[in-house]
Amino acid sequence: MGLFADLREAAAGDWRHYVEHPFVCGLADGTLPAPAFRHYLAQDYLFLIHFARAWALAVYKAGDLAGMRAASATLNGLLDVEMGLHLSYCASWSLDAAALVALPEATATMAYTRYVLEKGLAGDVLDLHVALAPCVVGYGEIGRRLAADPATRREGNPYASWIDMYAGPEYGAVMDGALAELDRLAARRLTPARFDELVITFSQATRLETAFWQMGLDEAR
Repeated sequence: MGLFADLREAAAGDWRHYVEHPFVCGLADGTLPAPAFRHYLAQDYLFLIHFARAWALAVYKAGDLAGMRAASATLNGLLDVEMGLHLSYCASWSLDAAALVALPEATATMAYTRYVLEKGLAGDVLDLHVALAPCVVGYGEIGRRLAADPATRREGNPYASWIDMYAGPEYGAVMDGALAELDRLAARRLTPARFDELVITFSQATRLETAFWQMGLDEAR
C-alpha cells in the first residue's frame, strides 16, 4: 500500500473533505463560478513560487544523492516547465504575468506555503515530503477520479482542460515519483512511533489544501 496510502487512511475524514470539496464538484460539473476559479488560479501561481522553495529545501535536506537528484528534478520541472505552463493557462483566463506577481498573497496561500516550509525547516526530509504530499498526490488523484467519472461534464465544461491536465500522463509521472520517494524515505526513516506525528502533519496539510479551495469559493461570494 505504501506510506501515502497509510497516511490517507489515517486522515480519511480530512482527505474526503479535500478531494470532494464543493470547489472540486464545481470543476466536475462546470458550475464553479468563474471568479472563484480565476482567484484560485492567481493564488496558485504565487503558491508555486513557494512550492519551488520547498523543493529547493528538499534538495538541501536530502540525506543522499538519490534524494537530491529526485528533489532537484522536481524543482527544475517547476521552475522551467510548470510555472510557464501555468502562466499560459492563466492567460487563457485573462490573467497576465505582471498582474499575477503584483497580487498580494491570500491568507490561505500564506498559511499553507509557510506551514510546508516550517515543517521542512524544523523536521527532516520525510517531514517535508509528507507536508508536500497532499498537493502533489492529491491533484493527481482528483484529476484521475474526475476524468474517469462518467458523471463529469465534458461538453462545454470550462474546467475540462484543468481536469485533463491533472489526469494526464505528464502529471501522473510527477505524482508517481512523489509516491515512490515517500516510500524510499519511509524505508530509511519511518518508525512506528513516528507515524502518528506524520499523520498530524499530513492531516494539517490536507486541511490547508481544503482551505485553498474554500478561498476561491469565498472570493466569488
